[in-house]
Amino acid sequence: MLNLLGRRHRLCDGLSRRSVLQIGGLALGGLSLPQLLRAEAESGIRRSHKAVIMIYLTGGPPHQDMFDLKPNAPADIRGEFQPIATNLPGVQISEHMPRLAQMMDKVITLRSLVGSDGRHSSFQCVTGRRFASQPQGGWPGIGSALSKLQGPVDPSVPPAVNLFMKMAHLPYNHPGSGFLGSAHQAFQPDGEVLANMTLNGVSLDRLGSRKSLLSGLDQYRRQVDRATKEQTLDPFTQQALGVLTSSKLVDALDLSKEDPKVRESYGKDDPKALSYGKLGYQAIMSKFLLARRVVEAGARCVTVTFADFDWHGANFSRGRKVLPLLDQGLAALINDLHNRGLQDDVTVIAWGEFGRTPKVNESAGRDHWSRVACGLMAGGGMPTGQVIGTTNKYAEHPIDRPVHFQEVFATLYRNLGIDIEQATITDINGRPRYLVDGYLPLEELS
Repeated sequence: MLNLLGRRHRLCDGLSRRSVLQIGGLALGGLSLPQLLRAEAESGIRRSHKAVIMIYLTGGPPHQDMFDLKPNAPADIRGEFQPIATNLPGVQISEHMPRLAQMMDKVITLRSLVGSDGRHSSFQCVTGRRFASQPQGGWPGIGSALSKLQGPVDPSVPPAVNLFMKMAHLPYNHPGSGFLGSAHQAFQPDGEVLANMTLNGVSLDRLGSRKSLLSGLDQYRRQVDRATKEQTLDPFTQQALGVLTSSKLVDALDLSKEDPKVRESYGKDDPKALSYGKLGYQAIMSKFLLARRVVEAGARCVTVTFADFDWHGANFSRGRKVLPLLDQGLAALINDLHNRGLQDDVTVIAWGEFGRTPKVNESAGRDHWSRVACGLMAGGGMPTGQVIGTTNKYAEHPIDRPVHFQEVFATLYRNLGIDIEQATITDINGRPRYLVDGYLPLEELS
C-alpha cells in the first residue's frame, strides 16, 4: 500500500484526506484502476476525447444588452448600448463585444432559451435539470455524468474539473455530483487542494522520511521494470502506474508553461471589475485559458464561472466593465481551440440561469426574467455561423424557435459521443435515469 501523505483533514463521510489519497490499490468506486481500464477495453467502447467547456455567467446575463439588442424599442427598454455589425450579414450584437462580432461565423447564438427554473443558482446550467424535480441524492452535474459513463481519458487527469470561483451566494457554487456520489465529484484544483499538489513546509525530519520513501519507490519501480520486461504485468496495471509519476494535471494548471503570446491574448485577470468582487464575483480571464489547457490534458468536462451579471442597478456602467472582458476571454478561447485544431472535439457553451427584464428599472438596472434567456455555443464540430431563435420587439419572449435548456444538454451529450436515447445513470435507489427528459439535440446543429 502506498500513501501520499498530506495534512490530515476529516471529510464529511468520516474518512481522512490521507485515507482518500491512498493509492496502493488505485481504487475508484470499489474497483481498482487497472480493473476499470480492463473493463472499458472489454466493453468495446472507443476512448475518444470529446470534451465540453461550460462557462456559467453567474446571476443571469442581460440578453438585450449582449446578443439580442432592440434598437427600435423605447429608451427604457433598449437601454444605453448600441448594436454593431458582425461578420454575419444582418446579424448585430453589443458594441461592447467587438471581438466576438468579428468571429460570429465560428459561434452559434441562442436568442430564445426557455425552460428556466427562475432560480439564482448554477444548478440548471450545470445539471440541465429543474431544481424541484430532483430524485433522492440530487441530480449530478454533467461532468459527474461523464465521469460515470466514460471514465477518465488519462488516468492521471480527472474526467471532470471544476474551475468555479468560490462565491458568497452559495447556490452559485457548483452543485456537485448528486446521487453519483463523491467518486464522481468534479475535481476542484483551487485553494488548499492546489497547495497540496506541491511540496510545502517539509521539515528536515519529514524530508528524511521522504528520502526513504523515494528509495522505496525506486526499488519498487525497478521491480516493476523487471516485471514489465518479463511481461508479467498486464497493460492495464502498467497504465495505472502512470498515476504515480504523471505531472500532466499539475503542468496543465501551470500557466507559466503557456506561450506568453497566447496567454496575453486572453487578457489580464481583473478581481476588481465589479465593486463587490471580494465576494467572489471576479473577472478572472485566466480561467478560460486554464479550461483549454485542462481539456487538452485529458479532462472531459471543465466548468468555469465568470464575473456576475445580477445587475438590478447600474446595469450599463457594470456592463461597460464586464462585457469587454467576457468578449476578450470568449474570443480568445474560441480562436485558441481553432488554432490548435480542437474545434471539432471541444464544445463551448456560455450561458446563465435566466435573462433580464426588458424594461430598465429606476436604478438603471434590469431585474430577473425567466421567460427567455441567451447563450453562445462554439466548436463541437457543429455548423456554426448561426443565430437560433427570435424574440418579440421588446425581447420579452420567443416568437420563433424556442430552445429548451434540455435541448442544449442533449446537443452537448451528442457532441460527446453519447446516445441520449440509450445511455442511463443509476440513482441511489437502483433506478436508471436518462440524461435528458425526452428532448433531442438541436436539429440546426446536426
